[in-house]
Amino acid sequence: MRNINVVTILLLVTLSAAAQSPSKVLKQAEKAMGGAKAWQAIGSLEKSGTVKRINDGSTGAYRSRSSKPTLYAETYDLAGFEYSTGYNGRSGWRRDSRNGLSTLTGDASNDFQAESAFRNSLWLDYKKQKAKIVSAGTAAIDGKPANVLAYTTSKGVIIKLYFDAATGILVREEVPFGDVTKTIDHSDFRKVGNVVLPFSTKIAVGDEKIEVALTDIRTNSAIAKSDFDFPQVSGEPLPDIRSLLDQLQQNEDEVEKILDTYSYFQKNTKRELGKDGVLRETESETRQLSFYKGYRISRVTEKNGKPLSEKDQRDEDKNAEKRVEEIEKLLAKRDKAEMKDGPPREDGARVSISELLRASNLVNPRRERFRGRSVIVFDFEPNPSFDYKNAKSMLKFFGKTAGVMWIDEQDKQVARLEAYLADSYNVGGGVLAKLRKGASFVLEQQRINDEIWLPSIADINLSVRVLLVKGISVNQRIESFDYRKFTTEVKDAKVGESSTQP
Repeated sequence: MRNINVVTILLLVTLSAAAQSPSKVLKQAEKAMGGAKAWQAIGSLEKSGTVKRINDGSTGAYRSRSSKPTLYAETYDLAGFEYSTGYNGRSGWRRDSRNGLSTLTGDASNDFQAESAFRNSLWLDYKKQKAKIVSAGTAAIDGKPANVLAYTTSKGVIIKLYFDAATGILVREEVPFGDVTKTIDHSDFRKVGNVVLPFSTKIAVGDEKIEVALTDIRTNSAIAKSDFDFPQVSGEPLPDIRSLLDQLQQNEDEVEKILDTYSYFQKNTKRELGKDGVLRETESETRQLSFYKGYRISRVTEKNGKPLSEKDQRDEDKNAEKRVEEIEKLLAKRDKAEMKDGPPREDGARVSISELLRASNLVNPRRERFRGRSVIVFDFEPNPSFDYKNAKSMLKFFGKTAGVMWIDEQDKQVARLEAYLADSYNVGGGVLAKLRKGASFVLEQQRINDEIWLPSIADINLSVRVLLVKGISVNQRIESFDYRKFTTEVKDAKVGESSTQP
């Protein structure tokens, strides 16, 4: 029989005994790091020091800044090359001397927004943010037992936290960033004001490993909001954004006509963040959609990945035919004065994004590449001087959002939109429903037949209170696909028919 290392046995026993409930681990950590109240009293953190790359020994300067609720930026240089990332409350960005400057999208954008929020509030607001924290077992960090927790945001971003079992201190973080994971080890803890912070950090991303030695940490210092903005770069002059939006509006009028000739399928998948911190699909529904004179026609084709029965499908086809007849009757009743602004939005017509942006301030314009095409990107945020009192409901809603938009420079159409609700939005004065601050929306479009940009992916994540009492969380992913031009009248086309034109 092989000899078993006694130290290994003792370590395994210790790890097993160290496992604690998430609430107990967090309370111990908060106490060890200065207390929840002391951390909540910090509005900003500014850190500076030096950085060293392990594999070649090159060194440089390091600086990070955070400001509540979610602003964050990190910058360092090594051997003459600068690396920067930042989140300005509307968009995340990344820059390095080799690859240039770009706005974060997809998983990298979601991941970095989650990290930015964590850098400002740790886990202290996780319940308010509809996140989950569950036990992820135990581990050994530098030979010492640690309790591991998985912090899962409402969007499904998972940050793993390692707490020293003896002291309670947070000693390691594993933070996702797109298709890679950053492992961040903390040590050399010192008291700064009323809280305890690490002055030494090791960061590993793939084969890249760096060490950060901080020399100065300041709490609640005045940090300009512009410190987190998208960096200004020289280059080709940018178009005037307002003029670009006017062109976008004119283009959308033409898009409406083209859209009437398309049908496509749309899969709506609902997801739910379980008590175990896992984001799961709960149900799905697939529809075939067409537009008829600016109005949407839809029929269900699948539920939870299974086709409808023949009877249910016939009923869906009949409902689509009735919808077309209703639209014809409705349009026949409109006189020219009523139609001057187009069909009413509430009945299903598309809403102009360029029109909605009139309620926003547009900042940080820049030129980038997206999906292989040249795009103009800009951030937007609520315009405090906009007349919300007399505005349409959709303008009131959009006037409370902040985010970032990508516009194809040649086609003058929206390629991507990321937005979140910067303030709560009341429906019916708050009596009918209230959308809570922080709700987020992502829309990405694809170029079809070299003539039109149409939705491909939409992610919706929000929390809403209905009728003053009931709280509902919505987490959905909507995928649009199989765009086809049809020549058959919408009211006569049946699901499964070949209605495309070459």
